[in-house]
Amino acid sequence: MPSVTPVTAAPASSTGLADRHGRVATDLRVSLTDRCNLRCSYCMPAEGLDWMPTDEVLTDEEVVRLVRIGVEQLGITEVRFTGGEPLLRRGLPDIVAQVTALDPRPEVSLTTNALGLARTATALAAAGLDRVNVSLDSVRPETFATITRRDRLHDVLAGMAAAQAAGITPVKVNAVLLRGVNDAEAAELLAFCLEHDYQLRFIEQMPLDAQHDWHRGEMVTAEEIFALLEREVVLTPADESRGSAPAERFLVDGGPATVGVIASVTRPFCGSCDRVRLTADGQVRNCLFAREESDLRAALRGGADDETIAERWRAAMMTKLPGHGINDPSFLQPSRPMSAIGG
Repeated sequence: MPSVTPVTAAPASSTGLADRHGRVATDLRVSLTDRCNLRCSYCMPAEGLDWMPTDEVLTDEEVVRLVRIGVEQLGITEVRFTGGEPLLRRGLPDIVAQVTALDPRPEVSLTTNALGLARTATALAAAGLDRVNVSLDSVRPETFATITRRDRLHDVLAGMAAAQAAGITPVKVNAVLLRGVNDAEAAELLAFCLEHDYQLRFIEQMPLDAQHDWHRGEMVTAEEIFALLEREVVLTPADESRGSAPAERFLVDGGPATVGVIASVTRPFCGSCDRVRLTADGQVRNCLFAREESDLRAALRGGADDETIAERWRAAMMTKLPGHGINDPSFLQPSRPMSAIGG
């Protein structure tokens, strides 16, 4: 487990989730569980992991309360529910409904592997879910099974179609290319997404696996992704301001369709980061790669009022570093894997 940073009150003049480097977090990623029903090779071992004890995981009411404090007092405008696999959280539709009912209403999205989305998409749409990001690294059943260690591609594709039919659009697709496994399928995956009107984004593999087997030299870089795609299509930069968005977007064959590339390692965008993360056990992480966390669960369960929790959250943001440090020789991978942090 990462170390927990003691928190003190932020300056009285502070209202939003600002850090010492001039950035303000408005995008909240909330992990609802560390459990997952896939075993992706770049995330966890085949046998899985030791899951968090149930009593350590925030209850539905605690999740909604923290999100409400973030929205009402700290300027959060976007909320994305993540995991593990958030569809494993039985109370998900009700959590979404309560969050979309907040005033001001945040944009609410979900990052999912889409297993089970076919049977929940209608309920999530009724609850007000705005969009989904689906993790999908291949549309070939054999490659999908190799990466995820599960033969479930048909369920993922059915879930994506159900989300689109329910009006949860755009359906975004997040793909990681693994050298010698699916890197030759980049253009094929793009063609599939264009055919179905899904928005594809390739993500450089990051050092967040439970096994700590990540090696920079084995990562498929953004430049390699461009080269793989340009064997089949023409890419031109989209004429738009990127702002704090992590993806660089490119027109495909002149547009209007686009593809994005998130180059967290080779083209870091830490200077414009507007994200903050809340783990399933109630810890604030001010950076995906932070090695320290700040505990809000203890305050929640200790009877703290909203103002005290907001002050603790502000203070947690003040320790955010200027960058993730992956390219620094002294970089150390977080002890928590991605499944326990939440994307």
